[in-house]
Amino acid sequence: MTRAQPLSEQQFRSRWFWAVAAAVLSMMTVACTTTSTGADGSAREVPKTESDTTNAERRANVRTELAKGYFTQGQYTTALDEIKQALAAKPDMRDAINLRGLVYAAMGEIQLADDSFRRAQDMFPRDPDIMHNYGWYLCQQKRYPAAFEQFSRALAQPDYRGAARTLLARGVCELSAGQSAEAQASLAKAFELDPANPAIAYNLANVLYRNKEYERARFYINRVNAQAGQSNAQTLWLELRVERKLGHPVSVDELGQRLRKDYAQSPENLSLGAGRFDD
Repeated sequence: MTRAQPLSEQQFRSRWFWAVAAAVLSMMTVACTTTSTGADGSAREVPKTESDTTNAERRANVRTELAKGYFTQGQYTTALDEIKQALAAKPDMRDAINLRGLVYAAMGEIQLADDSFRRAQDMFPRDPDIMHNYGWYLCQQKRYPAAFEQFSRALAQPDYRGAARTLLARGVCELSAGQSAEAQASLAKAFELDPANPAIAYNLANVLYRNKEYERARFYINRVNAQAGQSNAQTLWLELRVERKLGHPVSVDELGQRLRKDYAQSPENLSLGAGRFDD
């Protein structure tokens, strides 16, 4: 069997960032609906088709999709311009409003980001995706109580389909706040909901390692590194340190060889070379 070629370090870190951004960002795509009147006179929602969509809505949709693409590529100014054009066509375009705060935050425009999230919540007060993104933004600002409040509100919304993503974000945020026990609980719940998500498995393994539960950490990080295309310098380094704590020198040597071969310029490989296992 031919082994998959490793990602370059830049590709890897970009890919891993967006895997965790399942935890971090929610750029929703919502099925559109329109209202129809049933035979009994009651109103009901039915799927919106192309004929129901106005030219302005179509332009706004196209601009918003372009904005998402530019955002994920780190082209924030271009993404913001696309968002502005989307909102010019349709001022209540929820996806564009949701994304605008994230773009401002990525650009370092903290006040504009905060204002955008607040306006988004004024317009869509029960939207869990906006709560999720606002919570992550607040976490990045180390405004932890406010962040946890947003995550809790999102998780409390009826029929919310992003619970695993929000639990992941909350767990990462709790760990950042020094709440390792709470982080472990949140990430364990996220794993129950989405066991195939490598970002959840990695972060759960990481908090278990910090909590000195090395056997359990080994189980979760091995799941990530055993899958082609999921491992990277961070995941290999975590598994190597876990195996070292468990006293498995053969596994440590094998993982070290993979790290040196595939990610020679990574900070993790430099730490390995310097013997800094507990940084």
